[in-house]
Amino acid sequence: MLFNSLHFFVFFAIVLGCYFTLPFKWRWLLLLSVSCYFYMFFIPVYVLILLFTIIIDYYAGIWIENAQTPERRKTFLTLSIVANVGILAFFKYYNFLNENISAVLGLGSIENPIPYLHIILPIGLSFHTFQAMSYTMEVYYGNQKAEKHFGYYALYVMYFPQLVAGPIERPQNVLHQFHQKHNWDTSRVMHGLQLIVFGLFKKVAIADRCAIEVDKVFNNYQNLSSAELITGTVLYAFQIYCDFSGYSDIAIGSSRIMGIELTKNFNFPFFSTSITEYWRRWHISLTTWFNHYLFTPIVTKYRDWGKWGVVFGLMVVFFMSGLWHGAAWHFVMFGVFHGAVLSIEFLTKKSRKKLKERTNKIIHTAISSAITMSVVLLCFILFRSASLTQSFEFIAKIFEFKFTSFDFKTEDLIICFFLIAIVITIDGIYNFYDKKINGFQQFMFFLVILLLTVLFGISGNEQFIYFQF
Repeated sequence: MLFNSLHFFVFFAIVLGCYFTLPFKWRWLLLLSVSCYFYMFFIPVYVLILLFTIIIDYYAGIWIENAQTPERRKTFLTLSIVANVGILAFFKYYNFLNENISAVLGLGSIENPIPYLHIILPIGLSFHTFQAMSYTMEVYYGNQKAEKHFGYYALYVMYFPQLVAGPIERPQNVLHQFHQKHNWDTSRVMHGLQLIVFGLFKKVAIADRCAIEVDKVFNNYQNLSSAELITGTVLYAFQIYCDFSGYSDIAIGSSRIMGIELTKNFNFPFFSTSITEYWRRWHISLTTWFNHYLFTPIVTKYRDWGKWGVVFGLMVVFFMSGLWHGAAWHFVMFGVFHGAVLSIEFLTKKSRKKLKERTNKIIHTAISSAITMSVVLLCFILFRSASLTQSFEFIAKIFEFKFTSFDFKTEDLIICFFLIAIVITIDGIYNFYDKKINGFQQFMFFLVILLLTVLFGISGNEQFIYFQF
């Protein structure tokens, strides 16, 4: 079920009516039931995959907590991780690995005996796999008590607002909220509705509109000028931002109406002055997950390596981040490139600090932001391209510096950048002036965004980009 469909809003209205009407003791069952329905709307049988890992992780959490020795605790944690990673690896990486084996064997004219499987990736598999692993690892570290109620644990994994594309939640943030009674709160509901409308505006008015122009560019990049390729890349950056942050806004807003707070996933990322800052603002829940469960343990284990231990940790994390995003080499390169830039930033931290002290603050911020955005855009070419070869060809075409033609329709571009300017302005207001906005201003904001969504929104129920991950 798509957030940008009439079906979802009818579904959500019914869920809300039942949620605030039912006695508190039955709300978990309602949310779990509708979450199953929400997920089964895509490929019904795949709900069995979630059920399998839910059962394993539920018991693994209890066994970890009750284990008498560190060895047994580690054994049960390993069981949970192997089950989750095994399913993710099979559905997402089996054919990718098989294709690469075929390529290597082909060099020696050897036929690959492993069959290619026509597998459809379960929607949102990477998201709920990471969330499930977060639970058993937090129980293992002693930061979370094992959930004894099977229904509440299943709801933690299946909770429909963030089931398909996050935010990726840690159990400390969400599990206890399911145990709390949340009454109707008009001000909270209004704030949730604002987020939903703003997220819908981002998706249908900006992301889906930009997608039309972006597809033209990436499907015909060989015949376009540098100006057109750069414009298409910029539009793609805002397409994916508005698509993904729009989903997060709708998820957080929907959950907030029911009284359950989810993690903020984006924080004004395109005005970052470094790639390090960018990753603290972009897909925050994923960055936090990798930092907590992979980067910190690596740096701790290799602390004797000094700064090179940090570099090694960064490269491993962003290699894995690239692979998490997709089973293809251009995704891997996307991660590796980010890891390399972050490593350079880390190694040059002191010299860059001295340079900052000697430079005018406004000039330094402007230059740093421009460099950061250029790196981000370059990486987005890797992300959007169909292959690594296409990525390199696309980038090479940009650096031919040919500006002889520009075939975009002026009216379409003006609308796209006008709407992008609006979303940047509103993001800025929410990030810097949120507490100063009164009720009347919030209501006017709601009406204006709703009107812009109706006027400029593109119907068609386009799928969210991150559903493929």
